[in-house]
Amino acid sequence: MSFVIVNLVIIMNLRIRDMREDADLTQQQVAEYLMCDQSLYSKYERGERPVPLETIVKLAHLYKTSVDYLVGLTNKKHLIEEYEYLHIT
Repeated sequence: MSFVIVNLVIIMNLRIRDMREDADLTQQQVAEYLMCDQSLYSKYERGERPVPLETIVKLAHLYKTSVDYLVGLTNKKHLIEEYEYLHIT
């Protein structure tokens, strides 16, 4: 794995933890939202398990931010308003 990819994974792990803490949520609460075990979510934050794309998208929706921010492709943390999301029915 290239240095750039490793660095982005580290940034993502830190950001998903920081966003959770900024939202005053526990790992258990986020795990329930994601419908997974708290131990699995904890491994995502610690970088012990890769975070699936579907989970990254759900986290971006939860925190009203972009996937690009969570994965370290941008430093713009701006909150996305609900109407900006594409809702597929």
